[in-house]
Amino acid sequence: MPTVPISMRKLKEILRLKYGVGLSHRQIGRSLAISPSVVSRYANRAAQLGIKQWPLPTGWDDTKLKHAFLQTQVKMKKHSLPDWATVHRELRNKCVTLQLLWEEYCERNPGGFYSYNHYCRMYREWLKTTSPSMRQVHKAGEKLFVDYCGPTVGVTDPETGEIRTAQVIVAVLGASSYT
Repeated sequence: MPTVPISMRKLKEILRLKYGVGLSHRQIGRSLAISPSVVSRYANRAAQLGIKQWPLPTGWDDTKLKHAFLQTQVKMKKHSLPDWATVHRELRNKCVTLQLLWEEYCERNPGGFYSYNHYCRMYREWLKTTSPSMRQVHKAGEKLFVDYCGPTVGVTDPETGEIRTAQVIVAVLGASSYT
């Protein structure tokens, strides 16, 4: 995502503090409430343009500064997106990892591909859009599903009056349609 360019005032202040006062990028960033990496980006651009002094060399008016620093277009790289449904289906197979699928994606797109970290992040975002349910088909009477149900209940012994705790167990046959 391209960043929003800084104002002309901040650009001039970066150049003044860098070349006129001699502050570090971290100090400039702290004084202008911007990150040192932003200061570094604009200072490097100034060095590329031959600006290494304060006050600015003749010919560097606001219009030229704005054109050189603030109106440069950031071109977004467009990479082909993988088919996330296929990736998700492939991950069900044994010995298939997201790393392996990413490497295959890189081989298919040698001209441009997303980093592994970004690939994983996009996959997790895609997962959030899918339904978390899973359809399972069971043959009638083949499986019995058993589980504990909630907290323990108190059972009173009628002879002694002693209260004991008991677990409640629920069992359902696989194709019974009871949930």
